[in-house]
Amino acid sequence: MLPTADKRATFKKLHESGCFIIPNPFDVGTAVALQHLGFKALASSSAGFAWTLGKADNRVTIDDVCNHLTAVCAAVDIPVNADYEGGFAVEPEQVAVNVTRGAKTGVAGLSIEDSTGDAANPLFEHKLAVERIKAARKAIDADNSGVLLTGRCEAYFWGKQDLKLVIERLQAYSEAGADVLYAPGIKTKEDISAVVKAVAPKPVNLLIAWPGLSLQEAADLGVRRISVGGGLAVMAWAGVMKAAKEMADKGTFNEFANGYPGGELNKMFK
Repeated sequence: MLPTADKRATFKKLHESGCFIIPNPFDVGTAVALQHLGFKALASSSAGFAWTLGKADNRVTIDDVCNHLTAVCAAVDIPVNADYEGGFAVEPEQVAVNVTRGAKTGVAGLSIEDSTGDAANPLFEHKLAVERIKAARKAIDADNSGVLLTGRCEAYFWGKQDLKLVIERLQAYSEAGADVLYAPGIKTKEDISAVVKAVAPKPVNLLIAWPGLSLQEAADLGVRRISVGGGLAVMAWAGVMKAAKEMADKGTFNEFANGYPGGELNKMFK
């Protein structure tokens, strides 16, 4: 198994030029499969993982997530970036403690987002959000782990489609020490280009979990990294639910004809 330090060095190198896809597995098996397909790095999915536990997104514990990250990192020889939600804490001091714990799972990077989970006040107050990123940066630097820190502004995900606010926050997170900037939910070429230019030369992660831009189109806009969030998990659940509903509603099994060959899976996992 490739040493963690080597994975982290590889991950950092990937962010220096070009544009790459960092797909999101939801368990060890999907992580191994994605490595098998030739992807250079992976990212965890908070939603995808939560669903494997029968829980809604953002309803898992830090213990759940760290155990999951440890297992995924140990199973693959490529870097893994952690969707570390909001750091599983509000106060910067506890975010720092939790980030230190997250880094010990073997991840090559992790993200800290600014959403509160409260629809009435969906984002942490600006100053607190920045202090949380500073705390994460300090925690990562304390042990010279080389973990890349991604600062996320969740405004678009919570219906606050204010590009000026997003850019102001991402710039502040960059100044606070984020290595990569990320605003999930931005979709138009104009918004994407504006974000890329606003935080340059730091790299931008773009979420594409729906039909839209291609890898080349995103690269042309200056995007460095593309993740798919819960996209692969949604696709997997689509197959399960379609086949299960057919059995429940009709008592037939025709959907099984569309399954991935079990023999091929056994070859891949041998």
